Amino acid sequence: MTNPSDPYDLFDLHVLRTERLGPSMVRVTFGVPDGFVSAGRDQRIKLFFPHPHQDEPLLPRDSTPDSWFLDWRAMDPAERGIMRTYTVRARRPGELDVDFALHEGATGPAATWAAHAAPGARIATLGPTGPDNGGWDFQPPADAPVVIAGDLTALPAIAGNLASLPAGVDVQAWIEIPHPEDRQDLPTKADASITWVAPGDLLETVRAAAFPDTAYAWIAGESSQVKALRRHLVNDRGLNRRAVTFTGYWRRGASEEDLLAEAFAGGSPATEE
Repeated sequence: MTNPSDPYDLFDLHVLRTERLGPSMVRVTFGVPDGFVSAGRDQRIKLFFPHPHQDEPLLPRDSTPDSWFLDWRAMDPAERGIMRTYTVRARRPGELDVDFALHEGATGPAATWAAHAAPGARIATLGPTGPDNGGWDFQPPADAPVVIAGDLTALPAIAGNLASLPAGVDVQAWIEIPHPEDRQDLPTKADASITWVAPGDLLETVRAAAFPDTAYAWIAGESSQVKALRRHLVNDRGLNRRAVTFTGYWRRGASEEDLLAEAFAGGSPATEE
């Protein structure tokens, strides 16, 4: 298990360049201070976006790593930075890549910002200061075959997971994408079979696949689909539930603010069964 000993801190980011990866995804490369350290794999970070009337996000700059969330929630929602969760796609000296999914018809603040991001635009991140943090989950046993399934929002994390695997690991990955042109080259040293799946076909494609019940599974994407995949793997396939890592990256019809409010009200966030 990860040892979340390394804290998180607020870092200012500025856009260096953007690259359209396909019809449904754009990569934004940010300038980032040296103190930001990613663990790779499916490393999660919080990004904060400005409101349309702002040039940069308003944040509780004097908060400690332990108090920032409550301090941020206490701010006026119409003024505080708009928070969203994203994956670190790549980290290089002075640079950070984040890939943004652009859903058809999506009007959310993060996707809208990313679609129009220009060099010099400023946002912020709550990011790790070391690799031993609690923001990544992909932890396959050394001797286990690996199965991976996810939708477009999980593609950056899947890419990081595949890149982290050593030679000799058997991997099957299924990735649901809106358009064939959304396929990406996913380098890995592992013995990987990658299948690109049309919208709505992910669950049935996994159902029809053959893989051992000793596999380690990592699944992420839309919450209801993730739950259905997990039930299939555990109940139908007999995988050990502790060998299935699952995360709902989003839930249809709900924003991150909705999920946060639900969690504070005692409901189940998208990452839970």
